[in-house]
Amino acid sequence: MASSELSTVSRRRLMEAFGALGVVGAAGAATTMLANPGPALASTTTDHDHSAATTSSAADDEMTADEMDAMHEAGVLSFPAETAGKGGELLEYEMDGDVKVFNLTCSVVDWEYLPGKTVDAWAYNGVVPGPQIRVTEGDTVRIHVKNELPQSTAVHWHGLRVPNNMDGVPFITQPPIKPGETFTYEFPIKEGNAGSHMYHSHHNAADQVTRGLLGAFIVEEKDEAARYDVDVDYTMVLNDGPIGAYSINGKSFPATEPVVAKVGQKVLIRFMNEGLMIHPMHLHGFPMQVVALDGYAVPQPYWQDTVNIAPGQRVDCIAEPDEPGVWAFHCHILNHAESKHGMFGMVTAMVVEE
Repeated sequence: MASSELSTVSRRRLMEAFGALGVVGAAGAATTMLANPGPALASTTTDHDHSAATTSSAADDEMTADEMDAMHEAGVLSFPAETAGKGGELLEYEMDGDVKVFNLTCSVVDWEYLPGKTVDAWAYNGVVPGPQIRVTEGDTVRIHVKNELPQSTAVHWHGLRVPNNMDGVPFITQPPIKPGETFTYEFPIKEGNAGSHMYHSHHNAADQVTRGLLGAFIVEEKDEAARYDVDVDYTMVLNDGPIGAYSINGKSFPATEPVVAKVGQKVLIRFMNEGLMIHPMHLHGFPMQVVALDGYAVPQPYWQDTVNIAPGQRVDCIAEPDEPGVWAFHCHILNHAESKHGMFGMVTAMVVEE
């Protein structure tokens, strides 16, 4: 489903659900209040310091229940808010004989993570997350990485079993890719290495990765019968740092993208944590079945409604929604997701249609 179609479906479904709850009629009051804020709201409409979510300012202490409710409602009613740029789209390749050839360019871009809010992101091919690389067991890939950053960099293929000199760690397996240079990675995709993997910088990584040098690398099973039998395949890259503090696929709520499904469909969620913190992701309404960790099938799938994803970890889960509605989906470290000003950061929703 295209992103524009997704936004249209989501907004319609959200409005129907909000209408059923009787909150849409209050939207006008919320909008009016935000357009003409009183002292308590004057500096807290859309640009909040959520990093200080557990502290109170004098203005917050003066906020009435109605003012707080209006701020929370306005954020929800703007979801999913439109922003420029979408990361994680499939990366195209060319064939050179039997080799799949990809191109990645590292550069600094102006990235909008909330409406009107931008940051200097460090991106692959101009987007955060970088484009998704999807290949099959047995393929050989060649990836040209051009560095247009002000710093050296390198790319580590996280979870992939590659030759040592292709592992992407400067001064251990290769020289750094200096500004203006291009480095070519080439390696076979080994059988038995299917699953949800990642790629990211491994040079000044705490800074470069949190700024946006990250992406998904999916390896499909060669045997098509062994692949996931699902209706929706959704990758959710988690990050914390300069891009909105807490983000899902390079955006912060209410600019995050909802997961859209129908009752009875199987929804695969590939969680990938590229941040520096643990993020327990909680889906309201129904549980998720954990089926793979770090690209490897678990011996016995198990059910959770809150799945803890550590930095660097990938967790594949399948949800089977059986009740229509808009279901909250968020990190359950609550100051990553909600404050007195409303929901923010690592929050999205699963929109389940009849």
